[in-house]
Amino acid sequence: MAINNGNGLSRRNFLAASATMIGAPALAQNVNEGTTEIEREVTSVVRRNISSFRTLDWQPYFSNLTKGAILVDISSRALHFWEDNGNYHLYPSSVPLTEDLTRRGRTEVVRKVEGPEWRPTPSMRKRNPEWPEYVGPGPDNPLGSHALYLSWQYYRIHGTHDTRKIGRRSSNGCIGLYNEHIAQLFSMTEVGTQVLLI
Repeated sequence: MAINNGNGLSRRNFLAASATMIGAPALAQNVNEGTTEIEREVTSVVRRNISSFRTLDWQPYFSNLTKGAILVDISSRALHFWEDNGNYHLYPSSVPLTEDLTRRGRTEVVRKVEGPEWRPTPSMRKRNPEWPEYVGPGPDNPLGSHALYLSWQYYRIHGTHDTRKIGRRSSNGCIGLYNEHIAQLFSMTEVGTQVLLI
């Protein structure tokens, strides 16, 4: 039996409309220019790139798994990690905001820091002069709980306290993970772990 509230909206129509709304793809979000490591405003409507989020084999990308291997796929916004014993891990990530901030190629982990400090780069300060010059470890730090520093200056794989950034183009070049995921990755990687961004 259908329940009608007097507005012409029955329970059956309400449920059908709700199912349609849930099944509809989210609209892409406009990201304000300058929204990078520190988020300004993030709406709840975000297009996630889940269709490309799939497992991969390491052999097409690396010749070995000595010290493990990290592959970051910018298009699918996913970080793939293979331990040196072949165990595989797949994490959703945030990626650079624009193509000109994106760097691709081979690098490696050169430093690991738990509770990282953050200082905006000179180019970040130029684009966002209102940003603080320094943020210490803690809940306001845009690098989250852990950071893997890469051999490229200013580039890191790090956590984030703002979980809305994951699955989005939202950084100045770094790759972001949920704090619980960067903590896992941090514990499995070592200085010298090879990294490839594609």
